[in-house]
Amino acid sequence: MKVMIARLNHETNTFSPVPTPLAAFGNDGPAFGLDAYEENKGKRTAMSAFIDIAEANGATVVTPVSATAYPSGRVDADAYRTLCDAIVAGARCCGAILLDLHGAMVVESTDDGEGDLLERLRQQTPDVPIAVALDLHGNVTPKMMANADVIVSFKTYPHVDMYETGEHAGRILFDWLRGGPRPVMAWRRLPLMTHTLRSATAQGAMRDAVQAARRAEDAGMLGVSVLAGFALADIPDPCLSVVVVASGDPAPAEQAAAEMVKGIWAARDGFFYDSEPLADSLARAVELACGASKPVLLLDHGDNCMSGGTCDTMEVLMAAVDAGLTGIVAGLYCDPEAVEALTSAGEGARVDILVGNKRPIPAIGRPAAPVRLQGVVGAVTDGQYVITGPTYTGQTACMGRSAVLDIGAAQLVITEKTHEPWDLGVFESMGLDPRRARFVLVKSRMYCRPVFEPISQALVECASAGVTSSDFSLFPYERRSRPRYPLDSMAPSDYDPSA
Repeated sequence: MKVMIARLNHETNTFSPVPTPLAAFGNDGPAFGLDAYEENKGKRTAMSAFIDIAEANGATVVTPVSATAYPSGRVDADAYRTLCDAIVAGARCCGAILLDLHGAMVVESTDDGEGDLLERLRQQTPDVPIAVALDLHGNVTPKMMANADVIVSFKTYPHVDMYETGEHAGRILFDWLRGGPRPVMAWRRLPLMTHTLRSATAQGAMRDAVQAARRAEDAGMLGVSVLAGFALADIPDPCLSVVVVASGDPAPAEQAAAEMVKGIWAARDGFFYDSEPLADSLARAVELACGASKPVLLLDHGDNCMSGGTCDTMEVLMAAVDAGLTGIVAGLYCDPEAVEALTSAGEGARVDILVGNKRPIPAIGRPAAPVRLQGVVGAVTDGQYVITGPTYTGQTACMGRSAVLDIGAAQLVITEKTHEPWDLGVFESMGLDPRRARFVLVKSRMYCRPVFEPISQALVECASAGVTSSDFSLFPYERRSRPRYPLDSMAPSDYDPSA
């Protein structure tokens, strides 16, 4: 049997000014055919697990494309069409389809990137089983549910179970193909827009919801997924949802889904994040650093590329310097012009240049306002390193050409590309040792934590008015359905979990 396996991942922040052309997918564009296979085989992605389980079942694997891009603005319509056309063409004459998708893709031509793709596949191959692995932050839609047979999402954030999720979805599908009962699904979408900083699965309401999902699986459900949704999308329903996969009989799935959302709705305030004023955060960081043998980790979560940030805002760094913080290692600041100037000047040169705040963010009324900095050029590299942390382990990461600027109080890593600090390698590859810093300032929410928290004395979340801010009032939502909590006031009785 031929099995089609493909990967198409993008989390779309519709307020982000960062474009998403075809070239944004992958370090050097999307991978097609054998390159798509090799990009995932032996790695820790859901597509990798799909390949392993298909081959273990004797299937011939077809891998038309592997394409993943950092979160950014709406996906270019032509890029989306190119990627979907490759997947649809690859699915012809296949006996099963396994897709590694995100679940929150918004395109210039559609609000429902994944749903439209699945609908095309279902129309072309109406009787072919389709299994999908989704990110925990997927915005599930009716079209996605109607055109897939199995949907399973990550259960961790930071996401360290991508492979396990693919294995889970693939196992359900192949059990069915080997003669087991047909899987059935139930779905509930709550009128709840969650803050990303409250979707961490090791604490709070999200932890409780995921634990309840695991208990439901232990009680007999084939798969139970809690998807926090991605609220930084101006679409009708960027909301939390629950998907339950059961065996044969839909009634237990419906009951499990209703019980899950009842508990989540009762705990809805646990998905709300109230940002601390930046000055208070920095003052607390100074106190935590007193006498510490390890650095204090500062998270600039208002400008995080894994939620669509520009990665060039300077608000947190300059506030830290103005507050007297020293011994800062900071990054990653995306500024290709500054990298070019630093590269041209060369290591050891003293420079006076404009850095950051160069990309305006019209959606939140933020103009360009570059900051003039004086300092010495440190290392200049091609920006490549190998990830050793638990997310994307073993993959080669590329920050684009990168350079260090030492301004005295802080050493900045400036890059050509937006890049998540997946690993200590973002600094170590630039000749910097974050363990020896007094403060480590990164533009991140969660993904840095598994590798940076163990070397840190403490962690302080620092709010800024970037395009990934937790302050929903910054964003001009025009298309959302109403009411949606917490943007709209809702009493407990305003939502019926049994409906």
